[in-house]
Amino acid sequence: MFQTRKPVLAMIHLKGNGRDEMLKIAKKEIDLLIENGIDAVIVENYFGSPDDVEEVLKYIYKERTNIIYGINILDDDKKAFELATKYEAKFIQLDSVAGHLNIEEDGKYHRLINHMRSQTKVFVLGGVRFKYQPYLSGRSLEEDLRIGMSICDGIVVTGTGTGMETNLEKIKEFRTIIGKDFPLIVGAGLTAENCGTQLAIADGAIVGSYLKDSYKDTGDVSVNHVKSFMKAVQD
Repeated sequence: MFQTRKPVLAMIHLKGNGRDEMLKIAKKEIDLLIENGIDAVIVENYFGSPDDVEEVLKYIYKERTNIIYGINILDDDKKAFELATKYEAKFIQLDSVAGHLNIEEDGKYHRLINHMRSQTKVFVLGGVRFKYQPYLSGRSLEEDLRIGMSICDGIVVTGTGTGMETNLEKIKEFRTIIGKDFPLIVGAGLTAENCGTQLAIADGAIVGSYLKDSYKDTGDVSVNHVKSFMKAVQD
């Protein structure tokens, strides 16, 4: 999918007051990110709604088909698959694919995900022990990772919160369990200072807060931050 060995995926958080402003800001962010070396964007209803995500996807589908883009619909995985199929997104991110539900609900969820995957060619990046997600399965990390690997195309590992560095030992543990050949993505807390160490182990990055002028999710995309991050990745 990507033209680089360690792709960097940037979050479009959909900040703005009202749909028109959200779309305007999203367009600007997409331009700044792609023009300065980001490999793909993920449109997420972080500040907006699924309908706001769809408006941005309509724009990308009609006018920016040359870029690689994905979707994350928080709390509605089915909607993510529907929009990805409708607007030909290359991938979706699911915050948790294993471990966040009790055993009975877990089985139903996995059947649903497998059914939706059978209906589309979209790639799935799935979190395990993901930030803000509960741990209810009672299974070991290894068991949940093995299950996650069976229903997604790449595992996403994070720390405890947005913008918070993912513990290096956790990244190493995930890599040891899933092996060197299954994609592992660091999904939070990457900076220009730690990306070299973390991407020496992982296969890619999802970045949001660090690329903002305030280094917070509420900020505006900073060209200087994007350039410094991508330079550190490339070095």
